Amino acid sequence: MLLREFLSAQHGAIVARARSNVVASGLPRGVANQRSVAISLFVEQLIEALGRSFDPAVVTRAIRGSAARHGGELLREGFTVAQVVHEYGAVCQAIVELAGELSAPITANELHTLNRCLDEAIACAVTEYARQREQWLVHAGHERLGELAHELRNALGSAMITFDILRAGNVGYSGSTAGVLGSSLRRLAALMDSSLADVRLESGVRVLERVRLSEFIEEVEIGATLEAHARDVTLAVAPVEPAVEVQVDRMLFAAAVSNLLNNAFKFTRPRSRVSLKTRITPDRVLIDIEDECGGLPAGKAEALFRPFVQGGADRTGLGLGLSISRKSVEGDGGELRVRDVPGVGCVFTIDMPRLVPST
Repeated sequence: MLLREFLSAQHGAIVARARSNVVASGLPRGVANQRSVAISLFVEQLIEALGRSFDPAVVTRAIRGSAARHGGELLREGFTVAQVVHEYGAVCQAIVELAGELSAPITANELHTLNRCLDEAIACAVTEYARQREQWLVHAGHERLGELAHELRNALGSAMITFDILRAGNVGYSGSTAGVLGSSLRRLAALMDSSLADVRLESGVRVLERVRLSEFIEEVEIGATLEAHARDVTLAVAPVEPAVEVQVDRMLFAAAVSNLLNNAFKFTRPRSRVSLKTRITPDRVLIDIEDECGGLPAGKAEALFRPFVQGGADRTGLGLGLSISRKSVEGDGGELRVRDVPGVGCVFTIDMPRLVPST
């Protein structure tokens, strides 16, 4: 059986096997299922490329065009360039595996055509991915600067107005006007902390140190309690074992935890509760931040970690907090994930390696 005939007969099985290979690489099953259309199209183009009656130049242009569109789609959906390459590799792997299992020989010429088509697809997909990513970075940089200036101006404007009112002596320092001033100043501080953390992450500057977790959580709790009170939310922080330590960049780790807490205060329902709990295993430290936001729309959990994504009606801020938190945690060798509790809220978990106690 010619390879072209084999691909035509086993088209569905090849697509299913390639999808399984993509899942095995770590891509969520639901997302891998969405890639079936692109995988199926590539297999169809391989079938055309192996047909003697087809013009190789025409087929090559078709593969290049669909691969370029595919690379752009994967970028917009938040995939890495490695996942772009792996998806095409999964198709080739599926073909070779099935051919071996079904004793369908692949000639040298057919293998050459298969590899040429694969090479064209990968090159075009990666090139388009890189081109659109570069454009996005330039645009995102300008957008980020504009958003930061806008947010700083708003917070500073509110602070100046309320300060002038307080200075005039017409209202007291313990009333609502003073509360607005305090909120504006905290917003300015949060914007600066987030921006500094983002700059540190982009520059690759990271200073690791041993941090005693109980002391660290106490420091974070002080500022977080003020923000919770301003948002009319109760913050509950569970005690931490005193001897537990992690190795982190203290500033970036503090930004990660603070961003998660501020996100919880921002989206949880008024007069509800945000909790911070720490779970300890012999080799891991897990920090859970749980809110009562009501839960997430189906399939939207991972989208929260993309830059400039904001998930609720409150659009203050740059939409960078969760993205910065994930980068900060992963840079210290940890993992940040989210679990949806339908109808209740979300649980963000920071999972870090636990240091061996110092002697």
